[in-house]
Amino acid sequence: MARITTLSLLVFFAFIAPFTHAIKFALPAARLPIPKCIWNAAHTHALVIVTANVGPGANQRVDIEILDSTPHRNVYLSKRDIKGETRLAITAHDKGQVGVCFKNYLSPDIKLDMARNMSRTVDLDIDIGADAVDYNAIANQESLSGLETEMRKLEGVVKEIVDELEYLKKREERFADTNLVTNKRVQNFAWFTILALAGLGVWQILHLRSFFKRKYLID
Repeated sequence: MARITTLSLLVFFAFIAPFTHAIKFALPAARLPIPKCIWNAAHTHALVIVTANVGPGANQRVDIEILDSTPHRNVYLSKRDIKGETRLAITAHDKGQVGVCFKNYLSPDIKLDMARNMSRTVDLDIDIGADAVDYNAIANQESLSGLETEMRKLEGVVKEIVDELEYLKKREERFADTNLVTNKRVQNFAWFTILALAGLGVWQILHLRSFFKRKYLID
């Protein structure tokens, strides 16, 4: 019964998980453009396929860069002057966010006042993990039936969910360890404060006693 419940939950999460990250936006042109970045979470060693369809635009140059959110800011790919449909594939090095950044450079021949309404349309699709795998090619290569292909897809999605749950478990354990260490340090500081106050109180009593004796106020 427990196995059936677990399998049902995995299948449920597999079907509610987003399969494709798609977005369409206008990219304004500028001499020194501010990058437009789209960020998505990716597992370690996850396959990421980026499909960018850049619309036409005279006197404009669109550059694309794929990087991650780690402190090192690893740049996976960088390509200048992309036009039409461009398909790029990378493998994530670490757990975190993978960003796809665009810049639209304005030609030096164009005056700035004429470039206010100049932009290019970008249609962006990002497939990550199991969504980036070409299961049709695998089905043709291994002679899989339609049901077997769908099961293979489901297997990939379930594996991503299991990896995500494992990552969340490790992160929870790391947070728990950090909480224990912090509590221990707070406890030690509290004991130090109590002992310091007690020592200061004893010193004040002895000092006042010595002062009163010098003044012959007490024996």
